[in-house]
Amino acid sequence: MNKKVFAILSLLIFASMILVACAPAATEAPAEEPPAEEPPAEEPPAEEAFECDDAIGCVELAPDDPVHIASMLTISGATSFLGEDSVGAIEIAIDDRGGTLLGRDIQYTSEDSLCSAEGGQTAATKVASDPTILGVIGTNCSAAMTAAMDTISSAGLSILSPSNTAPTLTLDDPAAGGTFKPGYFRICHTDFFQGAVAGEFAYNELGARTLATIHDGSPYADQLQEVMANRFMELGGEVTFQGAVNVGDTDMRAVLTSVAADSPDALYFPIFEPEGPFIVAQSSEIAGLENTILIGADGLLVDSFPENSGPNAVGMYLTGPFVTGAAYDEFLAKWDAKFGGVPPSGFHAFAYDGTNILFDAIEAVAVTDADGTTYVGRQALRDAIKATADYDGVSGKVDCSDKQFGEFTSKGDCATGEALGVFEITEAEVDDGNWPPEVIYTP
Repeated sequence: MNKKVFAILSLLIFASMILVACAPAATEAPAEEPPAEEPPAEEPPAEEAFECDDAIGCVELAPDDPVHIASMLTISGATSFLGEDSVGAIEIAIDDRGGTLLGRDIQYTSEDSLCSAEGGQTAATKVASDPTILGVIGTNCSAAMTAAMDTISSAGLSILSPSNTAPTLTLDDPAAGGTFKPGYFRICHTDFFQGAVAGEFAYNELGARTLATIHDGSPYADQLQEVMANRFMELGGEVTFQGAVNVGDTDMRAVLTSVAADSPDALYFPIFEPEGPFIVAQSSEIAGLENTILIGADGLLVDSFPENSGPNAVGMYLTGPFVTGAAYDEFLAKWDAKFGGVPPSGFHAFAYDGTNILFDAIEAVAVTDADGTTYVGRQALRDAIKATADYDGVSGKVDCSDKQFGEFTSKGDCATGEALGVFEITEAEVDDGNWPPEVIYTP
């Protein structure tokens, strides 16, 4: 190749290189920017641990703890029929909840309060010493509750009685004999109701114009006969005798002779077994009582009473709880399925309602912390029970607000007085074991 040609080729190659260098660069896709980092999610504020500010403290339930309730009932001795009647109703109320409350098992402890002051105090001391117990059903007998009142109230407990009827238990005026302390509630009628019903029945329905009474020294019997006698006198009747027997007495002839001195139209003896049947059985031995009508009360409204009293019981009367309606029929069907037969006494509906009111109040005030611990304020529980109003119970309407009985204000009375009646004992009860007897009068 000559030098001229080589020079031309070199010039062309150089020019092409300049053109390539000067050409606009190809558009490059913009580099992807790294995704912006999201701000870290804010953690929810940690829940503060629950602090109990209840005026009388809280019961603290760890996540696996049961809901613990107790009863103080007479479950041994001559009055055990009352306790059996109430215990069965409590167990049915627990069954109705599937054995659980607040998602926890229900633990039920039963203490024997007998039907005495000593028994009530002993049972109260046991219950009050267990800080896991949320509430109590009891007692059956007013004497037991009178003795237990201070201990139960001081422990911050709530107690609901199915069968205490002594008026003084819900009076907070000591000058009037009141023994009420906060935390006490009565689901059954007070003897302000029952005594008035008995007095009106004797005067208006039986036509009695003279009356004698016998009690056994217990708060229940003494106060009930007093209310009945006062109502009888208000209506225009005359009270000819008011006397007493001792618990454990078997020979009633002396007191019956004193009664017979005036041959009263009616004799009212609101006492228990076995003393009541002795009065009935021996009454026919005493001259002057041939035409006296015998009237007992709810302490004798038990299926063993007619048989234990014998033929003299035919034609006598008992005042006591009278419950009716579809809800009660359903309860009786549950009783028959669980225990067989019918309840042995007349206060089971009140025990059932009291247990359910307690359960509802526990559910209403319980607070569960983030770690599963549940707290139940003791004062909050009392307040929730007292707030119970227009409650449709098996025993009828229940209202725990304060009530006025004449000059007295009662606290803790939940019954409205509608579940009362007068029963007549017939040969069917004495000879054939029929129970309960027919109701022949309701207020």
